[in-house]
Amino acid sequence: MTPIGEHFGIDLYWLPLGAGGNFVRMNGRIYEAIKARLDRRPVCALYHSALQVFVPEGRYVIENTPVIDERGRERGVVMEGPIGAHWVGHFRIFRYELRRWHEGVIADIGEAVDSPHRLSSDLRDARRLLELVPQMPVLVWGRDELGAGEMWNSNSMVSWLIELPWV
Repeated sequence: MTPIGEHFGIDLYWLPLGAGGNFVRMNGRIYEAIKARLDRRPVCALYHSALQVFVPEGRYVIENTPVIDERGRERGVVMEGPIGAHWVGHFRIFRYELRRWHEGVIADIGEAVDSPHRLSSDLRDARRLLELVPQMPVLVWGRDELGAGEMWNSNSMVSWLIELPWV
């Protein structure tokens, strides 16, 4: 629980992609190396975003991660989606989960870069964002199913959430 008098609001964290594990880190580096070469540009560092939301009931972690087991409810998982293609989503290794985890943790928060960024100190914004998490579209991670010009990933999901409370 957040003690009375504590701040309320939304904090954004930027985490190096794969900071919490070698599989994601390796695949991210391979992807970025290929994409940079195809685009004829230097290789860039890749980042994953996550949120912490503070309300009177406590702190919530909003994060998109690979599915690690069938105990998602314990981590506040509100939805799962496929990675790469719809048909491979039948296999756990090709699914991501979106968490709204009460008193949860961001495993690699110690590696966050220039974080946190306070997005809002308004309790109404924090509550609205928490309400929106289960309404997130279930799209294929790594694809541009919305035609937005960018693939759907953890940063897309956080962008979707932080833009909507003010619409």
